[in-house]
Amino acid sequence: MNTRFFRQAKEKEPNPYIGFTSFQHFNGERLYSDPIVRPENHMCETENLECWPIPEDVPQNGREEGFYPEADIAYFRVLWKEFEPERGQYRYELIEELLREARAHRQRLLFRLIPHSTRASDDVPEWLKKLIPCPERPAGKRVKDSPTDPRFLILFGEVIRKLGERFDRDPVFYAMDICLPGAWGEGYRLENYPDDDLKRFVDVFAESFLHTRLTAQIGLPWLVNGLNRLRPVGWRGDGCGEPHHILERYPALIAQLTPDLWKRAPVSFESYWWLGEWKRQGWDPEEIIRKTLEWHVSCFNAKSVPIPREWKGLIDGWLDRMGYHLYLSRFTAPAKARAGERVSMSLTMNNTGVAPLYEEVPVLLRLRGEGGQAVLDTGLKPVEWLPGETESTFAVKLPAGLRPGVYRLDLGMETPEGKPVYLRTDAPCDAPFYEAGELRIE
Repeated sequence: MNTRFFRQAKEKEPNPYIGFTSFQHFNGERLYSDPIVRPENHMCETENLECWPIPEDVPQNGREEGFYPEADIAYFRVLWKEFEPERGQYRYELIEELLREARAHRQRLLFRLIPHSTRASDDVPEWLKKLIPCPERPAGKRVKDSPTDPRFLILFGEVIRKLGERFDRDPVFYAMDICLPGAWGEGYRLENYPDDDLKRFVDVFAESFLHTRLTAQIGLPWLVNGLNRLRPVGWRGDGCGEPHHILERYPALIAQLTPDLWKRAPVSFESYWWLGEWKRQGWDPEEIIRKTLEWHVSCFNAKSVPIPREWKGLIDGWLDRMGYHLYLSRFTAPAKARAGERVSMSLTMNNTGVAPLYEEVPVLLRLRGEGGQAVLDTGLKPVEWLPGETESTFAVKLPAGLRPGVYRLDLGMETPEGKPVYLRTDAPCDAPFYEAGELRIE
């Protein structure tokens, strides 16, 4: 047997499915300008930043004010009234435009249809107001309630089914973010809704998106647990960074989740305000980062608002741990074999991140030499490579037509959309493949 050992090295490029998400923007586009929160304004500085399309009068000079990492996932929120302006009339072209842009920017779409935001102009559809009572925002308040009439969840469930019928099988439509009642679909005043009604509404997402990943807010742990009895569903936490959320709210909610859900589906967070405001508030970014890594974060939405440039090293260190980071440290293969023979090989994979690679990305073995070339599926499952070191053994049947000679053995992973999964190893790389060993065919 021949064994090769490799040193750890930084990935050549950011990997798919993990890292920061862009918000209402795609890679390379303008960033929102950094708003300064004013409590006397009821903290409403970002009311016009929360929905897409972005209003023309929104300042977007963020690239002059800070930086923002490139993102594999683009997170967009669209108002119900924009998608269904008249009952039963659906503007599928809005979502199709987002999917076209995501493809053009080599990103995936994480999507949430929201019932309303807080602004009067971003309310529920006008046709709904003619059917049921729909609250206005109280004077002097920031957040408004959703309708409590039982028909609200039923009718909103109908539009979710239409989205599923049209987009469930689109590979660029990466995940559907389950919304709840309340502004932005974040689950405000859930006590106003019977548990059975909420469960039926959330079940609509599971029934309508059978092939698309789902992510659910942690605000109702029993709903998250129930969904995960049917299929792996990730959870996300809004309000990340604010001390009460970090020190009290999240720990209490996580304690109610089925243990180790993070091993089955990704964890994501959304910033409370944005990182420039974290700095003005004096919140400790190192403590926030430490806690999110402790909770196995895979992606983070900082809302496409510029990040202070002096935090660049801190954010880079966060991205170096967020999600999966796979270091191939050892590869063992037979010194020789015959064409058509079944041979066993093994490797040591060190996941230096805080989560596995959740997607079904095949691990491929490529043989190449003067006698020909072949690509074989190893059958390995990256989802099994949890943080830490994993020893994996696999067997492949060599093609019968390989001519005698010395062949290089390369390992590689590539997403269905053609994005390489980069390894944290110093082995020679011809993306997506890494030179791991050699084999003599006799």
